[in-house]
Amino acid sequence: MARPGIGRMGWLLLLAALAWPVAGGPLAVFRTALGDLEVELLEDKPVTTANFLRYVESGAYSNMIFHRWVPGFVMQGGGFYVAQRGTTNAQLAYVPNYGSITNEFLVGRRVSNTFGTLAMAKVSGDPHSASSQWFFNLGDNSANLDNQNGGFTVFGRVVRGTNVLARFNDVSATHSLWLLNLGAPLDELPVLSSTPGYEDLLYCDIRLLRVGIRRVAQGLEVSWNGVAGVTNVVEWRRPEEAVWQTWVAVPGQNQTLRVTNSAPAGAAFFRVRMAY
Repeated sequence: MARPGIGRMGWLLLLAALAWPVAGGPLAVFRTALGDLEVELLEDKPVTTANFLRYVESGAYSNMIFHRWVPGFVMQGGGFYVAQRGTTNAQLAYVPNYGSITNEFLVGRRVSNTFGTLAMAKVSGDPHSASSQWFFNLGDNSANLDNQNGGFTVFGRVVRGTNVLARFNDVSATHSLWLLNLGAPLDELPVLSSTPGYEDLLYCDIRLLRVGIRRVAQGLEVSWNGVAGVTNVVEWRRPEEAVWQTWVAVPGQNQTLRVTNSAPAGAAFFRVRMAY
């Protein structure tokens, strides 16, 4: 199994875009039973980010689980999902492998494997072996993971939810995670019960949001891929301000949404959120 080692009622997604015209890059939310992790994907790691988006958009990560938990080191996913979840025939299966990608650790900005970053897992001794598996760094792993196997490519960073990520470092008796050893490659499996079944695995549902901002004759147009069943809210604030103001709120739909409104004077940050 690819893994790093020696020899890994709230916001849906956030966009912060300064001034206009701006094309917002992709952001992703990793929804778990312990809370959500909102992640900015790095566009200057184009092959790695495109590879990740391909897995998400194809549905390959549906019913996926975190399958490796090492407190203080990594929380890893992208390798396994539960087939026929919710039935008596439920079983663990491998996420489809779309092939290996080029290591981009030295492409674009050098981004280290520090706490709160998202990086690709790969096979030991092969820098160009990353495929479907990735991990969140639960500590500062830069001295280790930046300097072995060509460097582990960081392609995202948590912009909201670091408190959730910190929960994965809590190994106290009152914590809601247990480690289950099913034998390699599932010898460090996080579960939500001391006597777990399939629904006690730590599932991870990934959603994407792409936001675009441009000037139009009527003012400013914001577009994004909407989420049905909740109100989709566009908010803004000036760089020197801390309070967000509602710009427009619309019923969500599972399609691209476009709204136009008057543009605030001067530079501004914009974000899109959904309330669950």
